[in-house]
Amino acid sequence: MPGISYAVGGLTAGNHDFDAQLASRVQWVFAFVLGLAFLLLCATFRSVYIPALSIGLNVLSVGAAYGLMVLIFQDGHLQGTLGFTAYGGITTWLPLFMFVLLFGLSMDYHVFILSRISELRLGGASARDAITGGIARSAGVVTSAAVIMVAVFSIFATLGLIEFKMFGVGMAVAVLIDATVVRGVLLPAGLALIGDRAWSRGARRVHGTESAYGATPSWTVSEPPRVTNGWSRTRATAESMSSARSTE
Repeated sequence: MPGISYAVGGLTAGNHDFDAQLASRVQWVFAFVLGLAFLLLCATFRSVYIPALSIGLNVLSVGAAYGLMVLIFQDGHLQGTLGFTAYGGITTWLPLFMFVLLFGLSMDYHVFILSRISELRLGGASARDAITGGIARSAGVVTSAAVIMVAVFSIFATLGLIEFKMFGVGMAVAVLIDATVVRGVLLPAGLALIGDRAWSRGARRVHGTESAYGATPSWTVSEPPRVTNGWSRTRATAESMSSARSTE
């Protein structure tokens, strides 16, 4: 009847309002997380290529997790193995929750790997040698962290609620893919393709590939003082004392 307002209550109406509110905020969450990560990486590594590559690889990891969830839980594959009955959909809050969590975890050891590569680059190694050495030095830590996270998330796949199974399987496989294929193969390959452009001008100057006047810079590192009997003596002082003793 005209002039009468009404509202619908109950679990169904509440779920509908929750889904509508979530859908209206998803793009803002994605934009905020990706934009903030890009700005922080730009400020840290003084480069535009590294943040772009990092965000692209993280989005790829999240996309792989989403695809796996659709394949298993929405399409109904592995129902008997995992012990669930597919209902043709995914829990509404799970994709956004997984995006934030996966992005944070993967970016954590992603920055760790890039830091090792950057240290070698600033130490004078070539771009290719810095990538190889940085990946090799950080491989043990990254692999150990990935194994722990995969083991922890896999426990959720053994629980009875299908929401927990989705979360556990999605997170475990996403971390496994991210730590092996993405960080072990795609990241070094991407950095190798970008080459010296990935690093700041300061890092290239340290390596000697660029200077203000087009010449290769050089540095002279003086030998640190030697400590003898508790006293700090330079090489010249030590040689003079040695020659004086020989004269006597």
